[in-house]
Amino acid sequence: MRIAGEFSFNNGATFLAKKHLALLDEVYDAISNVDAAPCKTKRSKEKTMRGKILYSPFALNKSFKAELQPLGWANCKVPCKYPTEFYKPGYKATPLFKGAFRDMDFVKQGLGVEVQFGKYAFMVYNVCAKMTIFHRLGHINAGVEIVPIKRFADQMSTGVSYFEQFVWDLQHRGVSNIDIPVLIIGIDA
Repeated sequence: MRIAGEFSFNNGATFLAKKHLALLDEVYDAISNVDAAPCKTKRSKEKTMRGKILYSPFALNKSFKAELQPLGWANCKVPCKYPTEFYKPGYKATPLFKGAFRDMDFVKQGLGVEVQFGKYAFMVYNVCAKMTIFHRLGHINAGVEIVPIKRFADQMSTGVSYFEQFVWDLQHRGVSNIDIPVLIIGIDA
């Protein structure tokens, strides 16, 4: 894989260069070491591209895991105990979400990495909610979001979001006082 673009959200590039340069180099190496060709295994059932062989997000994520885990990058999972005190009086709740959790794909020495080949909402959630939550819980101080560029996303199932769209929205959203530094990396096969 190769890096096609980068967007520094909330001074992410500067922060990573100062605080996590060695870890960022590991992420760059992992990206360049992932061979996308063996991940083109998903036969489309969609009517607009029925039978076409597409890149499998599951296989791509597995390839990133194979590159990063041996270097000490680990999944970070936090349990969620959802509140019930906001239910209306008299409402009887069923047992709540046993085993509920939030997780981040990879965390090492305060840097969180998410690899996202899903719908647009997941990219926004990762950067604007999940990374903030993991920061507040003390797991990370900065993040990296790895996403496909449009040309690469077009070779996946419909609905997969892409770097250009994500960057536009982040630019027009602006930075909030709760946002952490994040480097958005757009990749291509």
